[in-house]
Amino acid sequence: MIKGIGVDAVDIARFRIALTRTPSMRERLFTPAELAYVEPKADPVPSLAARFAAREAVMKAMGLGLGAFGFHEVSVARAESGEPSLVVAGRALELAMERGVSNWSLSLTHTDVIAIAYVVAH
Repeated sequence: MIKGIGVDAVDIARFRIALTRTPSMRERLFTPAELAYVEPKADPVPSLAARFAAREAVMKAMGLGLGAFGFHEVSVARAESGEPSLVVAGRALELAMERGVSNWSLSLTHTDVIAIAYVVAH
């Protein structure tokens, strides 16, 4: 049974500017595993923007606003097949459990201009 759906879009150019202005933002927003995944990419910003959108989409799927949980409490992992999945921990996991959410579906996409994450909470 679907408990919630969330979608978020991030303007990649604006996100790039924010990361350039505040380099420490990368470590505040993303886990070491996520940063290691994007490191070899010629341009990691679109992938980072999609991962940021995933956090926002999770909040929306649970009917929550920004600040409901820490950014490291939701992250994106990749299977060998390339399929993305969510890793939910800490306060985010507690909030999900309170809402009866035990499973997540995630889809990420980006162009040169926009990154989008779509999340379904089951």
